Amino acid sequence: MTGLPTRRLGSLTVSAQGLGCMGMSHAYGASDDEQSIGTLHRALDLGVTLLDTSDFYGAGHNEQLIGRALAAPGRREQAVLATKFGFANRLGESTRIRGDAAYVREACEASLRRLGVDHIDLYYLHRVDRSVPIEETVGAMAELVKEGKVRHLGLSETGPDTLRRAHATHPIAALQSEFSLWTRDLEAEVLPVCRELGIGLVPFSPLGRGFLTGRYRSTENLPETDMRRGQPRFTDGNLERNLAIVARLEELAAKKGVTAGQLALAWVQHQGDDVVPIPGTRRQKYLEENVTAATLNLSADELAAIESAAPAGAVAGARYDDNSIKFVNG
Repeated sequence: MTGLPTRRLGSLTVSAQGLGCMGMSHAYGASDDEQSIGTLHRALDLGVTLLDTSDFYGAGHNEQLIGRALAAPGRREQAVLATKFGFANRLGESTRIRGDAAYVREACEASLRRLGVDHIDLYYLHRVDRSVPIEETVGAMAELVKEGKVRHLGLSETGPDTLRRAHATHPIAALQSEFSLWTRDLEAEVLPVCRELGIGLVPFSPLGRGFLTGRYRSTENLPETDMRRGQPRFTDGNLERNLAIVARLEELAAKKGVTAGQLALAWVQHQGDDVVPIPGTRRQKYLEENVTAATLNLSADELAAIESAAPAGAVAGARYDDNSIKFVNG
């Protein structure tokens, strides 16, 4: 079954919706490799081609997991494989970002080994190293393209000026940043630059880290290791205020016969043919629910109603804690 339409990220063709794989290894509690591999295979069967990971997720475990899934006969050819580098620390250590040329090559070689592949389809700089000119980092990434180890380049959480400088060094296919009804910071400056330069947008957390699905009414049932326990939008009294947004989305979703998550994800899908969200899940049930949103049609009136229910700036709390936000490049 290959029922998903395709979209373009620069010159790269991918499914209209991808799969974010971080939660299979990182940030949201214990891993279940066999469950995750089943979900990865189901995603490919449904026509989801873009699989997104990073060398940081689970300290390399996530790349190894995806490598196992793609080692099955015929699976590598179905996938557009995206991974990221830049976090030179491991879990429990102080955050260090490296974008120097030597580290670019070192990180890529290590990712290729963990993934068990001979090339990466889309290679992202996970966060910008402010101590290294972006021209050096992207120039080193461009060398990997020349060598055939990487096919296309991307950046993550990058500001408009850095995007321009990077794209002038080597064409950038995609910018991966947080974007949803909950997080619309990039609409004013970043998204216009992407469109001017022909850079696709890959929104991560398009469901507000799962909150917009309505499944989370408190943090009490989240695993102790779940990152959301410490995120401002889930704490400090903000959660209760944000639940009011979800309640309004649930009312609209009920009228359309879909879930709040499907409605919120469909809104992201309607933000342009250059937008390819990567909702994450370990479970096939939620994967199938998400994929449905890729072809869910919303009328102009429905889009306006969603905007009214969840207007820009209405969410309570910052999207990251004070430490994490420091590494977002504008």
